[in-house]
Amino acid sequence: MPSSPASEEGEPRSSQPAAQAPAQAGRESDSNGLESEELTQLRERYAQLDDRFRRALADLDNYRKRAARDVERRVAENRDALMLDWLEALDSVDRALRAEPENPLAEGLRAVLNQMEAILDRHGVTRIGAPGEPFDPERHEAVGVVTTSELPDRTVADVARSGFVVDGRVLRPAQVVVARQGEREA
Repeated sequence: MPSSPASEEGEPRSSQPAAQAPAQAGRESDSNGLESEELTQLRERYAQLDDRFRRALADLDNYRKRAARDVERRVAENRDALMLDWLEALDSVDRALRAEPENPLAEGLRAVLNQMEAILDRHGVTRIGAPGEPFDPERHEAVGVVTTSELPDRTVADVARSGFVVDGRVLRPAQVVVARQGEREA
């Protein structure tokens, strides 16, 4: 009989030996299991990298915001320092006008003072501390007390040195003399 690729039961044989067919089937299931395990590991790795990426973006965003706030703070500090220097010059002109109001140079000094105050105003700096204002320890520094019945208690009687605010915060408190009512009878 001619030799044919048939088994003893008469079924045709596959091109691979019978011992190899079950092993290959096992490899396919193992390879699916390995692929599944490898895929799971890759997904976990992707999740880790994605998390690191998002955290790095958040850190960068926070750094940018912090750097911008720091720059704004430094600019404000430098502006305040410059304005305080400018206020010293303004105080000098103001004292010169108070010392000799009838001096022939007084008119020129008043013009310079007005120009200096206009510059401050353009930069958002306004004067505080005027006679008659209620005393506010946040905005005023008491340098003296005067007993009087002409002004309400705890109001500004006189201004020794003007104060200034910028953007709603005190740049320099006003030095004032505070009015107090005479001793009250109990």
